[in-house]
Amino acid sequence: MRKVAFLLMFLVLSLSTSVFSLPAFDSKLVGFYPVNNNVSLYQNIDDSGRNRGKTLQVVSINTFKILTRFDFEFCADFNWDMSYKNYDYYMELGVVKPVVSSFSINYQRVISTFESKPVNQFGLRFSF
Repeated sequence: MRKVAFLLMFLVLSLSTSVFSLPAFDSKLVGFYPVNNNVSLYQNIDDSGRNRGKTLQVVSINTFKILTRFDFEFCADFNWDMSYKNYDYYMELGVVKPVVSSFSINYQRVISTFESKPVNQFGLRFSF
């Protein structure tokens, strides 16, 4: 499973260097609009000052148009050298279809070391 996590992270990072560096494009049928693409590295320390390892966080949210508009979201935390566990990760892959200005239909797939099997989430989103 660790190989899958690193493969997905590599895929998102390699796409971000090529696709996300392009300016937004739009036509009547297809379009791409970068919204938010971040890679962060954290040093984790608990309240008593003990080292709790490191976290690599990837957040990629982009709007696509293929006949209609939708958002693709990839959010992941990759943790290592934690005092209670050597390595873990949590990833969400989501597709969001806006219905009206502040209401959307949402699907997410959660893959993590915290769950024995991937979890599918279907829901409604209210943005304010």
